[in-house]
Amino acid sequence: MGAYRHAVERADSSDLACGVVLHSAPGYPAFPVRLATEIFLRARARLPQQRPLTLWDPCCGSGYLLTVLGLLHRDALRQLVATDADPDPLELAAKNLALLTPEGLSAREDERREQSVRFDKPAYLEAADAAGRLRERLDRGGALPYALRTADVFAPASLAAALAVPDGAEGGSALVPDLVVTDLPYGERTRWEGEVPDGAPVLAMLRSLASVLPEHAVIAVTDRSRRIPVAPVPALERLKIGTRSAVLVRAGDVQDAHR
Repeated sequence: MGAYRHAVERADSSDLACGVVLHSAPGYPAFPVRLATEIFLRARARLPQQRPLTLWDPCCGSGYLLTVLGLLHRDALRQLVATDADPDPLELAAKNLALLTPEGLSAREDERREQSVRFDKPAYLEAADAAGRLRERLDRGGALPYALRTADVFAPASLAAALAVPDGAEGGSALVPDLVVTDLPYGERTRWEGEVPDGAPVLAMLRSLASVLPEHAVIAVTDRSRRIPVAPVPALERLKIGTRSAVLVRAGDVQDAHR
């Protein structure tokens, strides 16, 4: 359970640290970069086809987790979907997701270089160089499309509306996520929002998510706990590394368990 299967090498992820290139704010935690890759690759391996996929974080907060995965795994992704019941962090998420374009990273690099001169801080110059390196990585796959919307993870109608074609859009189609990766609120710095049910919020969330997902979709949930309860839904696999646990389930299994 505790061994890395895909992210077996320790890579330098300092360019992705909060507040360097990616935007940060008090109360919005980051996520271990190596663990994010491990969970993403484990979940992707469970999909029936290894084509570019649509990735959704329904508790996106600052958008840090999605942005990191987008920068690291651009070739495996077709588009991202970021939703949260709380509209407050979505402004921060918009800034981070904008870094998934070469133009966004160039603007961030220019901003950090200007700050290095204005404040005479070498750290800002180092951050500008980091933005340049991330842009070179992203240039190989091009800008990554994303949708950023408000939605209550416990309300299927709200989720369905978030995945629908926006009003006024022409020639588009509804968003169909293949993979969900989300880090649950754990009460110390983040908390549940929306119509939080009594008793078993994780199961309620899985049920809502599965109602708007295709059967093949995989849902990967992480939390700071010893074991994330999902019964009666069968777990595809579990992972615990450091302070975080993760569980992978299939949307079709969630649907079957609650029929």
